[in-house]
Amino acid sequence: MQCRVIDSHTGGEPTRTIVSEVPLRGENVAERLAHMREQFDFLRTALIHEPRGSEVMVGALVLPPIDERNTAGIIFFNNVGYLGMCGHGTIGVVETLRWLGRLQPGRHSFETCVGQVHAVLHEDRQVTLENVASYRVASDCPIRLADGVSLSADIAYGGNFFALLDVSQTDWFDRPAGYLIDRSTEILEAVQKDYPRVDHVELFGAAVSPENDSRSFVLCPGRQYDRSPCGTGTSAKLACLAADGKLAPGAIWRQESFIGSVFEASYEWLEKTSLQIRPSVRARAFVNGDLQLVVDPEDPFGWGIPSR
Repeated sequence: MQCRVIDSHTGGEPTRTIVSEVPLRGENVAERLAHMREQFDFLRTALIHEPRGSEVMVGALVLPPIDERNTAGIIFFNNVGYLGMCGHGTIGVVETLRWLGRLQPGRHSFETCVGQVHAVLHEDRQVTLENVASYRVASDCPIRLADGVSLSADIAYGGNFFALLDVSQTDWFDRPAGYLIDRSTEILEAVQKDYPRVDHVELFGAAVSPENDSRSFVLCPGRQYDRSPCGTGTSAKLACLAADGKLAPGAIWRQESFIGSVFEASYEWLEKTSLQIRPSVRARAFVNGDLQLVVDPEDPFGWGIPSR
């Protein structure tokens, strides 16, 4: 099988996009994802796992659209499985298609397994992602950690389900990433007892730059942290801000990542009674690699080293 992939990063978070055709069956993206999981999962492990990949990397497979009015379908995956949606990854896919000459500036629509999203490719190569409907599920959920630390979490959806916690009163953001991964994992295990669909944790603190509104640390499935501010996490954050009346529709929220990259975001109301919003996230991605997959039949790790 010939397989070409294009590497990019959005705010420091990598996306490895398969641009070769993969013969998946299904009447929607969710069915195609199921087919990939059953028959082509070797592509995920070969591209994302070491020694060819990296555990932090997110993969994307570009598909022909089911509805010809759309630009493409996208399946997202990572080191432990498949993702419903990925904001930085969508922006990376748009830049990849532009770099390949397949996409021109303008508004484009993409099919994902959680619904249709739109992306505006601007003349300056910035991309504005118009994400799926986002909303808060619950607020002020008490969390007590093993060492006695008490925190409060909001549960929200932005394409994936998140637990969002303000840790600005702790010294956690002065600690290394490994410490935050361990803390976030403990939080995730506590939250999943009542909200089993939550698979991301987003911690918030004061921004380093006075130009930004907040700094975040996002734990993703597979015990990796997002180098970018996280598109779906920023969407979930906007849903909480909107529900609390802390950010007006159309106002810009500048979300700073743990490494200092920034997404600009805003929202509009979809349904104010149910507090559903349509978030928009603007950022730029950069292509940084063009790879042809090669697997030596004698290589014991040609299809990747399994995650442990």
